Amino acid sequence: MAKKKIFTKEQLKELSAEEIIDKLQHENYSLLETFNAGKLRREMVPVGKICNTAINYFLGTTGPKDDEKKHNRNARRKLVKVLSKITPGSYAGMPKNTKNGLVVGFNHPSLGEIARILMMKIDLMGESPMYFPVNLPWYEALAPNYDRIKRLGIIITPTITPATWKKLNLKEGTYLFEAGMRLKKEFRDIYTKLSHDGLLEGGVIFVAPSATRQATVFKTKDVYKKKEEIIPTMSMLALKLYTDPNIKCDFLPMAILPPKNYKRGLNFHKKYKLIPGKIMTADEIREKYFKVKNPKRLEGFDYEFHERIAHELPNEFWY
Repeated sequence: MAKKKIFTKEQLKELSAEEIIDKLQHENYSLLETFNAGKLRREMVPVGKICNTAINYFLGTTGPKDDEKKHNRNARRKLVKVLSKITPGSYAGMPKNTKNGLVVGFNHPSLGEIARILMMKIDLMGESPMYFPVNLPWYEALAPNYDRIKRLGIIITPTITPATWKKLNLKEGTYLFEAGMRLKKEFRDIYTKLSHDGLLEGGVIFVAPSATRQATVFKTKDVYKKKEEIIPTMSMLALKLYTDPNIKCDFLPMAILPPKNYKRGLNFHKKYKLIPGKIMTADEIREKYFKVKNPKRLEGFDYEFHERIAHELPNEFWY
């Protein structure tokens, strides 16, 4: 593969986030290399190659080629069949063929649950698209295959998580720092708009509220004990979505129980359990958390969401 291209100072200043994303997808650019964080990109290259090879297989070996809609549907079915063998998972009790949009938040101990989530979504929840905010290192690994991934009904959008931002270690006051700050915000805005539009069309949003791979639901015991602040991932998303009265989506806490002796990777041939927690309906959320017009934050929402995940898991996964 050709060497990754670096964004110039002028490009970082003048290009919109959408234009930056397009160059990541179609012109072999890398933000991570631009930010002198190539190591973060290279760590995800093996996983990216596995995913891209698999996607090309599902699309390349499926017919009929002259009917794109049917072709894509058959490729998704083949995806479920293969994933059930190499990345097995159980998901009894998950909702089927949801009419309204659905936001599914899950604990994120490894990369392995992503394959199991894809299998569950395609198998149970119909052909509505699924949306994933993807941390920048993983996004760059998948971006060149974005268009083919989308054909499988999977829409990814980049995000710069707090953990990745810290690892970038950009020096404040430099043009790279300013560009990173701008893109961090604009990527988040793009994701919010994409989520909004997707939910109006009955899509399913998958998001890990930890914003990083983390073995436990609550980051620490102090977060569980409410002595430290919790990352407001789910409440910020709910706050922005529910300002639109046309949004009727529910929020589903989903517990991921990984196999014994799991690692941070894909854990092939080991069975995961995807366990639905008690759903938070749109009516419940609006009644409980929107007691004033245009609230600035949803007090207690994130803690309750995390708690509903934790209660489906052994205590060792709580904090």
